[in-house]
Amino acid sequence: MNDSPPPSPLKPTSEWHSRGYIPHWEAGEAPQSINFRLADSLPATVQARWREELAQMPPDIRASEERRLRERALDAGYGESLLKQPAIARLVEDALLFFDGERYLLQAWCIMPNHVHALATPLADHSLSAIIHGWKSFTARQINLVLGRKGQVWFAEYYDRKIRSERHYEVALSYIEENPVKAKLCERAQDWAFSSASRR
Repeated sequence: MNDSPPPSPLKPTSEWHSRGYIPHWEAGEAPQSINFRLADSLPATVQARWREELAQMPPDIRASEERRLRERALDAGYGESLLKQPAIARLVEDALLFFDGERYLLQAWCIMPNHVHALATPLADHSLSAIIHGWKSFTARQINLVLGRKGQVWFAEYYDRKIRSERHYEVALSYIEENPVKAKLCERAQDWAFSSASRR
C-alpha cells in the first residue's frame, strides 16, 4: 500500500503539464510571458468562429494564428471587463507586486480591461503554476468581496511562453507594455496607469 500523498497540482512533477486543455511548461528560473483572462472574456460564439477559420489553415501555422486571434479578441474587450474599474485593476496590480523579489521577479505587467499580461521569472522552488494560482485565487476572492457577489472570476487556464533569447525578452516586454496602445485605450504606453510602463 502506498501511503504517499498524491502530487499537488500546484507543484508539477515534470516540466510539461496540463489539466487537459492547455499545455504548460515549468521552465524553472527562466522568464515567462504569461496571460490570464476573466471568465467571460471570450464568448463561445467567437471561439466557434476561430475553430472554423483554423480548420482551413495548415497545421504548422495554427498555433500562432490561434494566439493572434485570441489576442485580437481579448483586445476587443468582450465581457464585463471588470478590470477597467480602477479599484479592481489596483487590487490585481497589488497582488502581482506583492511577492515580487521573493517568489518571482516581475519584469513587466499590464492590467487590461478583461485580461492580464505579465513577464515574470519564478525564483527558487516556486513553480509558475503555483504563482499564477496564488494571483488568481487571491484576486478572485477580493474581487467578489469588493463587488458583493459570488462566482467564477477568472478563466480556469492561463497561457505561458518561456522566453528563449534577449530578443524574445525585448519583444515580449514591448508587447505587454504597448498592449493598451495597440487596443486604442491610450496614446502612449506610459499613460496606462496599471502597467509597468507607467512606472518606468
